[in-house]
Amino acid sequence: MRPVFAHGFGQGYDLPLPLWLYLYGAAAAVLLSFLPLAILSGKGGGDGGEYPRLDLLRVPVLGGLLRSRPLLAGMRLLSVGLFGLVVSAGLFGEQGGENLAPVFVWAVWWVGLSLFAAFVGNLWPVVNPWGILFGWADGAARRLGRKDGLWLGWTCPEAVGVWPAVALYLAFVWFENVFADPATPRNVAFAALLYSVVTFYGMASFGGETWLRRGEAFSVFFGLLGRFAPTEVRVKQVRVKRRPCFARAAVEDLGMNLRPFGVGLGRPGWAPPGGVSFVVLVLAGVTYDGLLETPFWVEVVRTTPITQTTGLLLTWAAFLGVYLGCVWLCRVIGGERGPFRRSAAGYVLALVPIAVAYQAAHYGTFLLVGGQEAVAGASDPFGWGWDLLGTADFRPRYGMVGVGAVWYAQVGLIVAGHAVAVWLAHRVASLLPAAPGRVVPGQLPMLALMVLYTICSLWILAQPIVG
Repeated sequence: MRPVFAHGFGQGYDLPLPLWLYLYGAAAAVLLSFLPLAILSGKGGGDGGEYPRLDLLRVPVLGGLLRSRPLLAGMRLLSVGLFGLVVSAGLFGEQGGENLAPVFVWAVWWVGLSLFAAFVGNLWPVVNPWGILFGWADGAARRLGRKDGLWLGWTCPEAVGVWPAVALYLAFVWFENVFADPATPRNVAFAALLYSVVTFYGMASFGGETWLRRGEAFSVFFGLLGRFAPTEVRVKQVRVKRRPCFARAAVEDLGMNLRPFGVGLGRPGWAPPGGVSFVVLVLAGVTYDGLLETPFWVEVVRTTPITQTTGLLLTWAAFLGVYLGCVWLCRVIGGERGPFRRSAAGYVLALVPIAVAYQAAHYGTFLLVGGQEAVAGASDPFGWGWDLLGTADFRPRYGMVGVGAVWYAQVGLIVAGHAVAVWLAHRVASLLPAAPGRVVPGQLPMLALMVLYTICSLWILAQPIVG
C-alpha cells in the first residue's frame, strides 16, 4: 500500500486498506445519496425559498451583542489595523520565516476566513479593509460638499457581470500557485498594495457598492461560501430609495438567521454574467493547488512558470468544458426547455459544496499549523526579536492530530460535500422545465460528474507531497 501524505503535514501514513477501496467506497456513498432523491422525486420540493430559520437577534444576550455598534466599529478598526500591520511588516520587516505577513495572509486570512465564511458565516462585508477605507474616504468627501463622494460618475453595464472579479481571482490564483515567491513578506505586501490600487480605482470609477458586488474578487468569493453557511444576514427594511445593501443598512434594520447548511445555494437569483466561470475557477484553482504537489506533476509535467501558467489555464478550461458538457447532456436527456445559460447558471451553485469540502480537506492542516505560527508572529510581527504578547517562543505542535485522523476527516469531508452537491443539483433539476418523467434521468450526467470528482479529489489528497 502506498503512503498517503495528508496535505499540509507532510508526514507519511500507510493506508490500512488499498487506495482503490477508498475511492470506490466514496464513489458508492455519493451514488447512494442520490437514491432517496430519485425515489422521492416529484414529492414536494418548493422553490428553495422556504426553510427552517431561527432569528438570532431575538436570542437574549446574543441579539444584543450582534446589534452592538461598538462591536461593529471595533471589528472594522481591527481589520484596517491588521491590514496596515501586514503591509508594514511585509515591506519593512525581516524577510525570513519569522515575519507575520505571509502566515497571516495565507493561513489566517485566506484559509481561516474562507472556512469561517463557509461553516459559520460571511464576515467579509464587515471586515473588508478596502471597503472600510473607501467608505471612510467617501464619507469624508461627502461631508466636504462633494455630492457623489469619490464616485467618478461611470456606470458598469449589467452585461459585464462579475467578469472583473473573475480576472482578479485568476490573478490571485496565479500568484498563489505560479509566482516564484508568494510567501516572501515583501512580495505579499506589494501584491496587497497592487490589489488595493485596482480596488480603489474600481470603486471610485463605478461606485463602491457596484465594484464590491462585481469586481472585488474576495467579496464575490466569500459571498459564495457564505451561501453555504448556516447563518444569513438580511436587510429587513430599506430607509433610502437605493438597492438594499448590508453596508448601508442601519443595525436595527438587519436580521440574522440560523438556517440549515447549504440551503442558501438552493435559492434562485445568483446568475450574473461570468458567474459560472467564477464558480468553476474556484473549484479548479484549489484542485490545481493540490495537483501541483503530486509526483505526477513534478516528474511528468515539470514545474516551470510556463507549464504552471498553462496548466492553470488548461485546468480551468477543462473543468469549465466538462461542466458545460454535463449541463448539455442533462438538458438533452431530461428534455429540458429554455435557454442553456439558465441551466448552466442553475446547476453551478451545486458545485460550491464541493469547493468548500476540498478547501477544508486540502487546507485544513495548513491552517492548523499556520494558525499556531501566527501565535508567535503576533508577538514579533516584523521579525525583529520582539515579544509583545509573551508568545514569541511558541512553536507549532505538529503531532497534535494524527495523520490517520486527518485522512479519514478528508474522506468524510469530500463525501459529505459531494452528497450535498447531489442534493442541490436535484433541487435545481426539479425547478427547471423538463419533459414529464425525465427529471431523474436528466440528472444522471451531473451525478456522474460528482462521482468522478469525488474520485479525483481523494486521489490527489492521497498523493505524497513532493512539490
